[in-house]
Amino acid sequence: MDFIDRSDEMRRLDAALARPGGFAVLWGRRRVGKSRLLVEWTRRRDGLYTVADRSAPPVQRRYLATAVARRFAGFADVEYPDWRSFLDRLANESRRDGWRGPFVIDELPYLVLADPGVPSVLQNWLDTDAFRPALAVSGSSQHMMYGAALAADAPLYGRAAEAFVVRPLRAGYLADAFPELDATALVAAYAVWGGVPRYWELAVGFGRRLDDAVDGLLLDPAAALHEEPLRLLLEETPQAMALRPVLDAIGAGAHRVSEIAGRLGRPASSLSRPLATLVGMDFVRRETPFGSSPRSDRRSLYRIADPLLRLWFRVVAPHRAALAETPAETRLGYWHRHRRSLEAQAWEELCRMAVPVLHRVDASIAALGPWRAARRYWRGNDPELDIVAMSVDGERMLIGEVKWLQAPLRAPEAAAAVTRLRVAARGLPWAREADVIHALFVPEASAGVSADADIHVVDARAVLSSLR
Repeated sequence: MDFIDRSDEMRRLDAALARPGGFAVLWGRRRVGKSRLLVEWTRRRDGLYTVADRSAPPVQRRYLATAVARRFAGFADVEYPDWRSFLDRLANESRRDGWRGPFVIDELPYLVLADPGVPSVLQNWLDTDAFRPALAVSGSSQHMMYGAALAADAPLYGRAAEAFVVRPLRAGYLADAFPELDATALVAAYAVWGGVPRYWELAVGFGRRLDDAVDGLLLDPAAALHEEPLRLLLEETPQAMALRPVLDAIGAGAHRVSEIAGRLGRPASSLSRPLATLVGMDFVRRETPFGSSPRSDRRSLYRIADPLLRLWFRVVAPHRAALAETPAETRLGYWHRHRRSLEAQAWEELCRMAVPVLHRVDASIAALGPWRAARRYWRGNDPELDIVAMSVDGERMLIGEVKWLQAPLRAPEAAAAVTRLRVAARGLPWAREADVIHALFVPEASAGVSADADIHVVDARAVLSSLR
């Protein structure tokens, strides 16, 4: 699959490279495309990409020296007794050659795990060697990257010209990977593969055949992604398999802390750290209703963040024995049982993601926005709302209903939804303090559906076009 987007990340890396002796720090969950980004960046900027292995420090230095020897002949002909001698030789060779980098060390946590002194050595090298090449380091373990570079007491803290998390690709770029799919089919694909480039790469060869892709890559016990969540947990540094039961509970439909604790037979107070770890790993997303402080835990909901992992814990985890014993059509039956609800959840998430950038593609929304981040609203007996957002100037409020319909929205359905939104808005005190704008988010609307002055219909094409 061709390299897709990452223009913002490239710009930030270039900004670090532009500074003399620049230094950049990247992190993000596995499979998200950090390595591909760094490989592409070093290729474009005449850089040198290396990746650490899980091994002893002398072996790690030998492997990295072999990679450096691709640029500096003879670099791997000697053994380096420590990391400082390795880095000093790199600086000397770079100065002699007039090369300013970038030099990339991917999976830095593997070096730190083998030798906790590595961050301090890098700190000293950054601070004292004026002729060194620009450096970029990355890692999948947020825990390890935080301890090495991001915490206030970390050796590398404050030295990076750029430090940022690499997140999944925005859903609008699915059209680049799957040009044969229409907007509604792209949303269905997102509900399986999310924004993880590695999953897109595996699925591209199946084209329009989503059933075949889901079975061939996920449901079949021999499939490449059949063990994906377990592999991700095992590959964390340190291993995170102890968090698996919490993911099982959330994946099965327990979203409040009390519900998760009840499923696991544990006190709710014991879940604060595991949930915070899973949120930090981007495995789980914490959600609070509109109008509540993000710091408040009382009304928080926890959901599996990645669509593929969500599907796995809903479909694969509870039926692994059955999936191993049945043919493809039976395996697909387990998925089809949950497919619409998974797609509806993904569609709702995409619509909320799109609200702050809808003004780029929807002229009517642009005249009323731009909007701040959208959230759901729920409270006691109040009506639940799929989308609530305030305009940046604070004068208007967007209240939206999201529907995952199998057929284009018709005028009677639109009228009924409009009535529900207006009734809901009248019952909410904070909605009376602003000019309320109503919106319906549907995959597609019939040509006969016309919007009146304050009702806006937003379809899948607009949502995906804004998420680029």
